[in-house]
Amino acid sequence: MKPKQLNDRIWQAKGRPLDDDALAEVRATLGVTPLRRDLLIEMLHALQDRFGALHARHLKALAEVVRLSEAEVFEVASFYHHFDIVKEGEAAPAAITIRVCDSVSCMLAGAEAVLARLEGLVDADKVRVVRAPCIGRCAEAPAALVGRNSVGNAHAVRLAALADAGAVEPALPAYADLAAYRAKGGYALLADCLSGTRTPESLIETLSNAGLRGLGGAGFPAGRKWGIVRSYPGPRLMTINGDEGEPGTFKDRVLLEADPHRMLEGALIAAHVVGAERIYLYMRDEYPAVLDILAREIAALDAAGLTRHAPIELRRGAGAYICGEESAMLESIEGKRGLPRHRPPYIAEKGLFGRPTLNHNVETLYWLRDILENGAEWFASQGRDGAKGFRSFSVSGRVKQPGVKRAPAGITARALIEEFCGGMAEGHRLAGYLPGGASGGMLPASMADIPLDFGTLEKHGCFVGSHAVVVFSDQDDPRAIARNLLSFFTHESCGQCTPCRLGTEKMTTLLDAPVIDRDLIADLDHVMRQGSICGLGQAAPNPVASLLKFFPEAVR
Repeated sequence: MKPKQLNDRIWQAKGRPLDDDALAEVRATLGVTPLRRDLLIEMLHALQDRFGALHARHLKALAEVVRLSEAEVFEVASFYHHFDIVKEGEAAPAAITIRVCDSVSCMLAGAEAVLARLEGLVDADKVRVVRAPCIGRCAEAPAALVGRNSVGNAHAVRLAALADAGAVEPALPAYADLAAYRAKGGYALLADCLSGTRTPESLIETLSNAGLRGLGGAGFPAGRKWGIVRSYPGPRLMTINGDEGEPGTFKDRVLLEADPHRMLEGALIAAHVVGAERIYLYMRDEYPAVLDILAREIAALDAAGLTRHAPIELRRGAGAYICGEESAMLESIEGKRGLPRHRPPYIAEKGLFGRPTLNHNVETLYWLRDILENGAEWFASQGRDGAKGFRSFSVSGRVKQPGVKRAPAGITARALIEEFCGGMAEGHRLAGYLPGGASGGMLPASMADIPLDFGTLEKHGCFVGSHAVVVFSDQDDPRAIARNLLSFFTHESCGQCTPCRLGTEKMTTLLDAPVIDRDLIADLDHVMRQGSICGLGQAAPNPVASLLKFFPEAVR
């Protein structure tokens, strides 16, 4: 079509012209994918997987296909760290990307040395090296991703060799598939629930008596949550938060790489109890093997007819820690930027697509079968010091045997290290620990005998959160650790609210100053806690507050 003539001047629409070849490529890439707004992030993944990046011409064509503005497609794509946008005239990134984790556990294990050495070993035209926030392999620090291939105990020569060989896809670990899980009684409990042998009311009562709480960090009683969601009129939905991006946390990955159906059966039971008609499973992109396992096993569940009452949709994150916050995760599932919502209303009343929504963490659902088969008393009796149940502690840092430790709730850090981790690493003496990942604060060795459970650490300005315990020793610098944690929050702030967006940057500047201005830090701390929309900004000052309170010798 020729451009229109208007007053002897050529008229045409503003903006980038639509490229017919790009339009054809986008349509071919999407195939039969439904052109729904909430699948926008899945479409962006499909394009990046095929073309290695998101090219401007494809974003324009995608906007045309899904009937959205180009600006809206661009703002979603640019929000997530794992999407590489290539503007017109720019060179595409190298075909292979090595992401080296520089979060706290990997920092302690020498990630900086790996990064420095790696730059001189790879061909920059073929391999790109970038820093990455926690990738959930803290027990194998330092860790990296070569393409989609997760590498623990990484050193520069090995990473360069893997990239050179094109070893960029994950090798799936041995795990219990559907047949193996059913051979050991799996899904019999779901059948009892669906048949009415076990009523929703009895299940809620059992969970409440067992004391099961949300194990993603908030610790809200699971049975109570089910009752609240059931109280709102349907239709209802369910979400599973698999975006465990908290530095030091990797328990959900380990559980899913070994026994995914224990969580999936728990999810299908929970959906039945609250009357959720669909389940959305949001899994972080940093777990490629888990994503592949879940895709396989959900397809197997569909084929076996086990998801008829609540089909499961697997959604792939794109590298944004903020999407671990439940309302930000819902925004991402809806195909938007992962910006936390103001509350109220809470998502139990108005959640995904405006419907009442039950949201659970992976580990919470993982425990359902054990509790319902063994009884509430069995689970409740497992804790220590008045706490109830087991916990999967992610332990990393200066211990002999890091990893996921199934231990009693209420265990102390000292007992966890001695009884489950083989003690401190050779040549290291306990100096302190993070009881709840990056946001849970820092405590000195003199406070290693406090029970680790919800409500036991808050009076000290800390919390157990996702039960990620990072141990450091007398050979580590507490100030450097606090600086690393604060840098993570600065990088991961979504930017929606000023106290968090600017506060994290300003706090970093104050921490880096030769002389610490405690009064100014205290003022900024108050503003961030009181004015931030979500937990990221509210908890970001915790490492610095703990440093000043418990490690004064590190900031003199």
